[in-house]
Amino acid sequence: MTNVLRNAVNAAEKEKRAIAVMYDLSGMNAKVQNCDVIINDWKMLVDSLKITNRGKKQSYLYHNNKPLVAIWGIGFPDRTYSLEQIQLQKLIDFFKNDPEYGGCALMMGIPTYWREQGADCIKADNFHNYIKQADIILPWMVGRFNSKNPNLEKRYRKIVEKDIAWCKENNVDYVPIAYPGFSWHNLSAYEREQAPLNHIPRKKGAFYNTLLNTSIDAGAKMLYIAMFDEVDEGTSIFKCTNQPVKGDLQFSNYEGLPSDFYLKLTKEASKKLKQKHLQ
Repeated sequence: MTNVLRNAVNAAEKEKRAIAVMYDLSGMNAKVQNCDVIINDWKMLVDSLKITNRGKKQSYLYHNNKPLVAIWGIGFPDRTYSLEQIQLQKLIDFFKNDPEYGGCALMMGIPTYWREQGADCIKADNFHNYIKQADIILPWMVGRFNSKNPNLEKRYRKIVEKDIAWCKENNVDYVPIAYPGFSWHNLSAYEREQAPLNHIPRKKGAFYNTLLNTSIDAGAKMLYIAMFDEVDEGTSIFKCTNQPVKGDLQFSNYEGLPSDFYLKLTKEASKKLKQKHLQ
């Protein structure tokens, strides 16, 4: 994986794009590992790749003049461990305060219903104490909103506005998620009862545009797009053919739209966001 990241960093430098590291806690096994595995990995990246200190070629993403590190998967109830078992507080302290490897800004990936600790979130007295130590929170909203819901815009906006209000009160930055649709028809055939194709229809970009514009209009100052290339859940926005290969599997397409249609929608949302907050 180090070689993969090295290639990604080199490509980011060449193409003048930002890059950051996200650690996914989903697969951790508290019986054999804790957050030390992440601490040791970050030390290696800083020492061997100089990932946050590459001189004039620097492409690593900073937030408020600090290198940004994301920790994803905090507070979901299907984990086999508690946040105390994996020593999450130790990890937070390391990234924020370590004299040699710290001084980082932390983005935490958390459940959609993190404020009330309901539905997709654990119920723990100290959960919000962890969140308040983040520089940015990223509620994972993929699959929580459906283009078939006639109250989509109203429901999505209400959640984003309340999230932003909480974050302002607690001095935490906030990034909502926008995604173009959802389908794990092929993936689910091997793991669970097979889900329908195009479970959350894209509606030729209308669903994506609703999430993008509603987030910005509700006061979001940044956006997280899910995802650039995640084809197994049907959320990708990169170029895609309208003529998928023939075989036993069923594939979604872009409904006759140009292959770069979702990239262009993302570009327009970026322009709107910058015009609103950087004028």
